[in-house]
Amino acid sequence: MSLKENIEMVKEELNSEEKFFEKAVVTEKFIKKYKNVIIASVAAVVLFAVANVAYEMNQKSKLESINIAFAKLSANPKDGAALNDIKALAPELHDAWIFSQAVANKDAQALKSLKDTKALVVSDLAEYEMAMDEASLQKYASRQDAIFRDLALVRSAVLLLNANKTQEARDVLAKVSKGSSMEKLVATLMHYGVK
Repeated sequence: MSLKENIEMVKEELNSEEKFFEKAVVTEKFIKKYKNVIIASVAAVVLFAVANVAYEMNQKSKLESINIAFAKLSANPKDGAALNDIKALAPELHDAWIFSQAVANKDAQALKSLKDTKALVVSDLAEYEMAMDEASLQKYASRQDAIFRDLALVRSAVLLLNANKTQEARDVLAKVSKGSSMEKLVATLMHYGVK
C-alpha cells in the first residue's frame, strides 16, 4: 500500500466517524427535546396494556362467578342467594331466568314484572305471553319489532273465528307477512275457517 492510499483510507474512516458522531449528536438533541413526550408515550402504552390485562381478568372472574351462581340456581331454582348473585352480576340473565320460571309456573305477576326489562327479547316474549285476548294480541302484533307478530295475528284470528267474527278474522289474517312460517296455516284458515 502506498502512502496516498493510506491517507485516503484514514480520511474515509474519519469521515465515517464524523458522520456517526454527527448522527449521535442529532439523536441526542432529539431525545432531549422530546424526552417527556417519549416517556409519556411509553408510560401510556404500558398503562394501557396493564389496564387491558386487568379488565380481561375481571371479566373472566365475573363470568366464572355467573356460571357458578347459575349452576347453583339450576340445581335449586329456589336458591335466593344464587338468584341475587345473578341479578347483581348479569341482570339480563336474571330476567331470562325469571321469564323461564314464570312461563313454566304460569306466573302472570312475574311476567308483568318483566314487561319493562332492559333485556329486549325477554320483555317482548313476556308481553306476548301475557297477551291472552284478541285486543292484547292485536296490540302486540301492531309493534314493528314484535318477535311473534305473525303468531299473535294467527292467534287473534282464531279467537275471532271462535267468536263467529269471520270478516274480522279474514282482515287479521291478511296482515300476516308474506313468506312467513305461518303462511300455510293462514292459507288453511282462510280456506276452511274463514268463508
